[in-house]
Amino acid sequence: MRKLFGTDGIRGVANIDPMTTEMAMQLGRGVAHIFKNKNKRHRIVIGKDTRLSGYMLENALVAGICSMGVDVLLVGPLPTPGIAFLTSSMRADAGIVISASHNPFQDNGIKIFSGNGFKLPDPLEHAIEDLIFSDEMDSLRPTAAEVGKAFRVDDAIGRYVVHLKNSFPKELSLDGVKMVLDCAHGAAYRVAPTVFEELGAEVLALNIEPNGENINRECGSLYPKLIMQKVKECGADIGISLDGDADRALFSDEQGSLVDGDRIMAICANSLHQGKLLKRNTLVATVMSNIGLDLAMKERGITVLHTQVGDRYVVEEMARGGYNLGGEQSGHMIFLDYNTTGDGVLSALQVLAVMKRENKRLSELAKIMNPFPQVLLNVPVQQKKDPQQVPEITSLLKKIEVQIAGRGRILVRPSGTESLIRVMVEGENAEEISAFAEEIAHCIRKKMTE
Repeated sequence: MRKLFGTDGIRGVANIDPMTTEMAMQLGRGVAHIFKNKNKRHRIVIGKDTRLSGYMLENALVAGICSMGVDVLLVGPLPTPGIAFLTSSMRADAGIVISASHNPFQDNGIKIFSGNGFKLPDPLEHAIEDLIFSDEMDSLRPTAAEVGKAFRVDDAIGRYVVHLKNSFPKELSLDGVKMVLDCAHGAAYRVAPTVFEELGAEVLALNIEPNGENINRECGSLYPKLIMQKVKECGADIGISLDGDADRALFSDEQGSLVDGDRIMAICANSLHQGKLLKRNTLVATVMSNIGLDLAMKERGITVLHTQVGDRYVVEEMARGGYNLGGEQSGHMIFLDYNTTGDGVLSALQVLAVMKRENKRLSELAKIMNPFPQVLLNVPVQQKKDPQQVPEITSLLKKIEVQIAGRGRILVRPSGTESLIRVMVEGENAEEISAFAEEIAHCIRKKMTE
């Protein structure tokens, strides 16, 4: 059983277990020990988003890492994918991100990348947990000149901006493109506007004044209606909505219609396939992706593989099978030719490149797939456990599955990051699946909040 790590690192309310300074220091010690050997001086990159609690957790991690004889490279507020990139490009031993992604500011989280920029596999997370909850590290205390030091990387933003711009085709520019960009008062508030402006776009940047408490507050990818409305108001060509750590993006076309991760995957997979650049003619998605994505890709000779929910599971499958494109309906897009994790800004650049190369508006490109009606509900619960272990819930699910057999599907799972049960029902009839989703949610509320 996991004690700390969920589907995307460790997450919780800041200053309440497990997101305390005490746990952060122990985590820093554990990570430093796992990635340390005796052959060289070691370095771990630490970055964060704009949350107020980032300061205390950052200092606790630094203390823990340095106490194990490992140096720290501090990059400050930077998108999660930027930290993954810097970890790899600077040949660091590991990278740590202090962020709770799309969660409200009072939450925080810690994600860890290995030296190659990939998120840690489950066995390595288990090894870190075992270290933290054992006494093994108490006897491992370097002294004198063997303790670590901390350094600030002053050009971290510049390095990452150059990397992002290099992912955009050199023969193209964004001259003439008018865009609305919502940075969610988060980690990309400086990086994202700079990248698009330097490539020639006219950028209306929203929510770029973080104060430590306003990250994701009624803005960002959880509130895409903001950019949808702004795009229509100012006659923009595209709207881009990032989340707090900018590892995902949702889009608005020029008509103010939402374009989610499934459609973006379809657009990019088709473009790569036409250019003979889609490795093994395969796209990797999760079980949450719409059936319409599978049908659209099948028509074009592209295979879709499905993983469990979580962008790191998508990345693991991509690395295992040698694929270069994957993602989630929620907007995590992984272009493995350029980065090792989801990257909202990089995803937007790839979409813009397709628009420019094919000389098509986003609304036209988005017609590539016809999604089935899909209802998504989040049900708050007191204890986050598997609803499949509750007999009344499993009985209801089996009954509904019989009714929609061959015409839809159901997915009910606990959130990996919040105290929620996520309910997804998909089928041909929107009214019918809405009723089924509400029936399931009602049963969960009754049986899992008592």
